[in-house]
Amino acid sequence: MVSVFDKVRGQEPAISTLRRAISSGRVHHAYRFEGPDGVGRERAALALGCALLCEEQPDGCGVCRSCKRVLQFSEEEPNVPLHPDVILIGRALYPPGMIGGKSEAMGISVEQIRRLVLSRVGYAPHEGKALVVIIRGAHELTTSAANALLKTLEEPIARVHFILITNSPGRLLDTVRSRTQAVRFSPLPEPILRKILEAQNIDTTAVDIADGSASVAIALSQDDVSRERDDYIDALNAAIDAPTLAPAIALNDGKAKDRTNLREKLDAFAQHLSERTRAAVATDPQGAATLARRYEIVTQSMNHLERNAQPALVIEGMVRELRRS
Repeated sequence: MVSVFDKVRGQEPAISTLRRAISSGRVHHAYRFEGPDGVGRERAALALGCALLCEEQPDGCGVCRSCKRVLQFSEEEPNVPLHPDVILIGRALYPPGMIGGKSEAMGISVEQIRRLVLSRVGYAPHEGKALVVIIRGAHELTTSAANALLKTLEEPIARVHFILITNSPGRLLDTVRSRTQAVRFSPLPEPILRKILEAQNIDTTAVDIADGSASVAIALSQDDVSRERDDYIDALNAAIDAPTLAPAIALNDGKAKDRTNLREKLDAFAQHLSERTRAAVATDPQGAATLARRYEIVTQSMNHLERNAQPALVIEGMVRELRRS
């Protein structure tokens, strides 16, 4: 039988883990889907939701009325699954009016957890056999939001299943990590990534620098994003060679506050340095060593950014180190 899990490509170990749990009737009450963005974690979470709610087969048919509503999202804000027993949580996903008027600039608010999750878990599912809570970007839970979830994670409720999706498990509270079962997702193999893009008629030239992420490859394939990335790489190279730090300070424009955008640019710069390093190994070993050191500096700066360091300070500090390398 065809299963909705068959549509999650390139993640056989993770999907095998979930299928074994389903076939044995031992689906964990709280999973932690770890791995890079754009490799199928959310698709797998929705597939698990289908399996738990499917009207036709244990591992989710993907075509029954229940499965279709798990996989179909509302067209209006908030953009969430139509099935009433699937709750999608994410930073800034809901209008402030739905979560007590609270801003989520600092992360997923405790109000979102209280109003959308805790208010539901004590009651029977509306229609299906289970209640499925998917937390997109779980590492963005504020401390108060994570603590609000803990009691439910510590004392599982029958038929309630949590799926925490994260690319930075180290940013989750230790208590949350210890109460969730890790399922690890890997970067997509290049042939699979290429097929995904080809199926959507998207240029595949970015596959080599996408680090196995479909979302990154798609973003890099867009002309405006590609130009912005190339401009940033040129600006960083100019800042490294400049006589003063003024160009580095100029890099901290408004978009530097967008961590996702900044991380993608730094990732592109790291890949740029990696390619230059490989090209220089045979002809310029000393230059290759310098480029390799610069690559390490950039990746360390990306780690600082993941740990919530101020973007402006990260960029300025990174350029200082690159200039000394």
